Amino acid sequence: MVQLRIENLEEYAKDNNIPIMQKDGIEFLCKIIKENNIKNILEIGTAIGYSAIKMASVNNDIKVTTIERNKQIFDIAVKNIENFNLKNRINIINEDALDIDIKDKFDLIFIDAAKSQYIKFFLKFDKNLNKNGIIVTDNLSFHGLVYDDSKTNNRNTKQLVRKIRNYIEFLKNNENYETTFYSLGDGVSVSIKK
Repeated sequence: MVQLRIENLEEYAKDNNIPIMQKDGIEFLCKIIKENNIKNILEIGTAIGYSAIKMASVNNDIKVTTIERNKQIFDIAVKNIENFNLKNRINIINEDALDIDIKDKFDLIFIDAAKSQYIKFFLKFDKNLNKNGIIVTDNLSFHGLVYDDSKTNNRNTKQLVRKIRNYIEFLKNNENYETTFYSLGDGVSVSIKK
């Protein structure tokens, strides 16, 4: 059996138009995990398992629970997680994140799924965050369109951009969290529970 390398996943994602976190974004996320001694992570939006594998690889005692609703992509993620020998540390769930109830507590929640649902994800899983926990959200720039939507005439894209802007405002006005925005990758926010 050929040993998969992380570069294989990056190439696969690129060749198949599967959105994964950009390199500087994922490196930044892994740095947060390392610096804050994060042990339990909830990821909303597994895709092919790339970020879950990267996060679990930061340290051998990290456990990741990750949720993916698309069965086809979920199956690919399961294989990738097995190929990286991480199935004992990455628990992958094939469901819509808004339809499941998770009881566990996490040090970090990573939101990287349906952008139109970001506020709902945040509100639903906030109760699963440990004291002083961190919520990281990706894709807040949405290829630069959040700051300049004149680059698209597509009505659906404009609606999505408006929802991302609403989420950014929601984070800025959320008094339970201290949020910092970074222009890394496709735009990342780090919200620390007060």
